[in-house]
Parts: sequence; C-alpha cells; structure tokens
Amino acid sequence: MSRKKLILVSANRYSVPYPVYPLGISYLKAYLAEQMPDLEIRLFDFMTGSFEEYAALLCDVQPDYVGISLRNIDDVNIYRQESFIAHYHQIMVHTRKYSRSKIIIGGAGFSIYPKQLYETLNPDFGIYGEGEISLHQLIEALESGQDYKGIDGLLYRHNEKVTVNNRTNHFKSPVLTFDNALVDYYWQNSGMLNIQTKRGCPYKCIYCTYPLIEGHTVRTLDPEQIVKTLSDLYFNKGIDYVFFTDSVFNIHNTFNHDLADRLIAARLKIQWGGYFNFTNIDFNLLEKLKKAGLRHIEFGTESLSDTMLRNYGKPFTVADILAISEICNTLAIDFAHFLILGGYGETEQTLDETFENSKRIQHTAFFPFIGMRIYPGTRLHSIALREGIVQKEDPLLEPVYYVSKDIDTSTLKPKAKQSGKPWIFPDEDLSEIMLRMRKRNKKGPLWEFLVR
Repeated sequence: MSRKKLILVSANRYSVPYPVYPLGISYLKAYLAEQMPDLEIRLFDFMTGSFEEYAALLCDVQPDYVGISLRNIDDVNIYRQESFIAHYHQIMVHTRKYSRSKIIIGGAGFSIYPKQLYETLNPDFGIYGEGEISLHQLIEALESGQDYKGIDGLLYRHNEKVTVNNRTNHFKSPVLTFDNALVDYYWQNSGMLNIQTKRGCPYKCIYCTYPLIEGHTVRTLDPEQIVKTLSDLYFNKGIDYVFFTDSVFNIHNTFNHDLADRLIAARLKIQWGGYFNFTNIDFNLLEKLKKAGLRHIEFGTESLSDTMLRNYGKPFTVADILAISEICNTLAIDFAHFLILGGYGETEQTLDETFENSKRIQHTAFFPFIGMRIYPGTRLHSIALREGIVQKEDPLLEPVYYVSKDIDTSTLKPKAKQSGKPWIFPDEDLSEIMLRMRKRNKKGPLWEFLVR
C-alpha cells in the first residue's frame, strides 16, 4: 500500500519590511510527522518558489491532500491597500489543475474570515484557529471513512450549505521543527527566525484579531522544548537572533521568568525580540530578560493620549509608557513604538497630545499606522456598523478603514516632523536601507539603526 502524501503550502509572499518564516506550516508538519509517521509531508513556500515550481511539485508528488495556509488578507497599509485574494485564487486554480487532492485551507488570515474565504475560494475543507489536532483528525477520518462533522474549527459543505463548527478546545503542547532549506533563506533575507512561547490573548483591544485567531485563553508552551529548539538552531545552524511572535510577550510572567532562567542556564548567545505592552512589566522582569538575551522590544503603544488608550481598550496609561520606556533606556534595551493615528475617537487635541508626549521619550522610533483596518467580529466592527461606516452585509475582505472624521490626515506628517523624533510612516520605503544592512550581515529588525 503506497504512502499517503500531503503538501503544506505557505501562500504568503508579502515581504515588507522583511519576509517572515512560515511558522504555521512548520508546527503542522512537526505535529503530523509525530502522529502520522506513514504520511509523506512536503512543504512549499511561495516566498521562495514560483507558480511553475508549484505546478511541477504537484505533478511530481500527486498529493492526496494539500493544506494551504493564508497568513494575511492584505497589506494593512492605508496608503496602498493591496489585497492578496487574487493570489490565493491563483493558488487554488493551480492546485485543482495539477492535482486531484483534497484541498484544506487555514491559517491566521483564514481564521478571521472563515466562512467568507471558504465561499470565495471553494476548497474541500477549511480549518480556522489552531490546525494541528483538527487537521490530524480530518485526515484520519477521511482515510478511514469515518465521520468528520464534529471536528473543532472545521468548515465543510453539506447539501450546498457551508457548516462552520465551533472551536471548543485549544492545543497546549505544539512541537516545532524548522525546515533546513527555508531556515537558510529566511536567515539570509530576514536576519531572524520566529518562534512562539505562548498562544492566546486575554486583552480586549477594540480592533484586534488575535483573540479571533488564537482565543482569549493563554496557553504557555513547553519552556524546555523552546530552549531545545533554540539550542538546535544556534549550535547546528548558527542562528543567533530570533523573534518571539506571541501577541504580547509579557503575559503570564511566572512562565516568562522560568523561560528566562532556562535561557540563561543554557548559555546560548542568542539575542531576541518580541511584542510587548506596558502591563505586567517592571525593571526586574526586563533586567532578567536582558540577561536572557532580550535586545529589541516592539511596543504595541497605539497612542500617547490617555483618552485614546481608553478608546482603544488598552490596559495601560501614558505614564506607564513613559516609565517603561525610561527603564528600557536605563537597561540599554532597544525599543520602538507602534501607534495608530486617526482611530476611533481621535481628535486634533488627542493627536497633539501624542506628538507632544513623543518628545519625552528618548532613543526610540515611532511607526504609525493611519486609521484602523476593520475586521469582522471585533468591537471596532460593531462601532463601524453603528456609525454607518460599513453595512452588515459587507464582507470586509477588501480593506476598509476606520479613520476619525475629526482629524485632518494631511497634518500628520508635518506634526510628526515638528516633534523632532524619528517617525516612519507606512508609505516610506526603507527597503534600500534594509538591504544594505543585510549585506553587512546585520541581524534583527534593523530599526534601531534609525535612532543611532
């Protein structure tokens, strides 16, 4: 009996500000290889491969199953508003043309719009949220002829109607192995690899999709396994910079202290960065994390106005932002602030507060997004419906932004310039600077060079 074959596809080809390692399909491959050792699994990444190469792989392998991971729906850049749906359609066309496989789609982008994307792309099945257990159960059910209709997070068509199963359970012990060929590409072109330490987000920011993708319940991953994975990368591949992709790293600080202690004990010369906010964070935590290799922090600051922080549902204040920024400078930890200008409730007064308060923070860079991308299922979506900005029947697959009517967006760049601080707007092309730094073998996110 021949082995069954699965190709896992990373559909993403968006590389601004740098290409991101396809972590989702790597978690899937590692879990399925452990649970189904007789399953032959291949990876295909559209960041490194062409449609011609994809077609050739399908013809050569003739897979029984193709799992397609959709990372992003668009570029989340109000200046460009580039949608990726046409690219995903092309992948579906190629998969149907060059194989007879069952097609299963999932990924972070799909999990925001599961029913809409299922109906738009018309795969055989879809899985929203964490895919490891659900994909395993689906393949086993199809192979054995068993009923798959009760699988968590599964989408399927029955009697011409799309059924979307609820997700009631979350996976607590994912395993991860990196693909050697992909590691080489991303290390060379991104200057970093990415890894998770926890899944889920307990916060209730009005615009955020993380709870839709991963749920509100925080699950910390195995710290011993994380350190083992990092040790393998460091000693076998020479990887000495990683980025932790947790929605917010400084959640569950008992775990974070434990992980830091293990990293320190392992004596890995790995530096790392992550997304942080200004809750559950103090000098002692940051001091220990620095000893464990913390080099960069990307703060989800969003605003430097207390009014706007409340509007956005943030659990911290401007005073917290200023205090933690000062601690980072004391400890010589590089940090940048990512903000949203012109979101729900923004006025010229709150904008002035943000630009004025930015002058109080030293040795940093500010990366503003303009307006808020409206996603279904968020509190912002409810606000936009109430204000008539969108209608209930709007699918929102194409980018729609909430921009406050009480501000003049043409004044944003002049006000930023007057602050005397480095503000990098999303329409500013930093690709040449990034390329020069990569050629000099500089690793990490590279924005720290903008403030030196």
